[in-house]
Amino acid sequence: MDLSDVSNKAQTLIEALPYFQRYAGKSFVVKYGGNAMGDEDAAREFAEDVVLLKAVGINPVVVHGGGPQIGAMLEKLGVETKFIDGLRVTDKATAEVAEMVLSGAINKSIVGSIARAGGKAVGLSGKDGGLVTARKVERTTKDPESNIEKALDLGFVGEPSAVDTTIIETATAAGMIPVIAPIGSDAEGHTYNINADTMAGALAAALGAARLLLLTDVSGVLDKQGKLLTDLTPADIAKLREDGTISGGMIPKLETCVNAVEAGCEAAVVLDGRVPHAMLLEFFTQRGAGTLISAA
Repeated sequence: MDLSDVSNKAQTLIEALPYFQRYAGKSFVVKYGGNAMGDEDAAREFAEDVVLLKAVGINPVVVHGGGPQIGAMLEKLGVETKFIDGLRVTDKATAEVAEMVLSGAINKSIVGSIARAGGKAVGLSGKDGGLVTARKVERTTKDPESNIEKALDLGFVGEPSAVDTTIIETATAAGMIPVIAPIGSDAEGHTYNINADTMAGALAAALGAARLLLLTDVSGVLDKQGKLLTDLTPADIAKLREDGTISGGMIPKLETCVNAVEAGCEAAVVLDGRVPHAMLLEFFTQRGAGTLISAA
């Protein structure tokens, strides 16, 4: 390594310094899932990024998904999967498999990756310490022939109705990185599978997090010419949805971001998780790397 390489590295650290200072002691909630979870190199880089965040005084909280892994396990066990309007119906057997996969294999794999990167992580689900109280998701659909709305019964698919962050704060204060599976239970003890984006948004709002980060497989929110939109407000998002610029799976992600920002999270970011060290590029450089959603 020559002096120019050393100088470049030093300049990078200097550029990052004000961000280290700004975010020290604050929480970042990171939703981790998709393609990155199935790639060994990407998983290692993600763990390294999370450990670095903790090392510079930030409190990362990881919420992970696992839809493809759940589907694979259901197929392996011979449990039939049903979908209504593209949504998985979660009966009791499916809910048990989802909890086994999410709280077991996936959760502990991420905890292990963080440990190998030099960090200390603790695996949790929304059921631990009363973290997330869930309620049954209620959805409706219109009959194409009669145009009459009818209720959809998705089984044990839930959403957060209350969040108690005590266990996260306790783990964080002890130097741990919480890794949370999107599983919760209601007051009667019924277990619900919760969308990981929704879970992450609820936790970010309850923690008053500095950032909610949704790692995706796109570079962020794009305009109609395919150009990255770097800064958006809830009003901007409403206009983009109305004119058709955003559609499909991006809509619920942005709804999660808006809900979190309006409920106490400082800002949310939609970011391409396939880019090596994308989180660090977003948080610690002037340019950033994704789409930032803030209240104003």
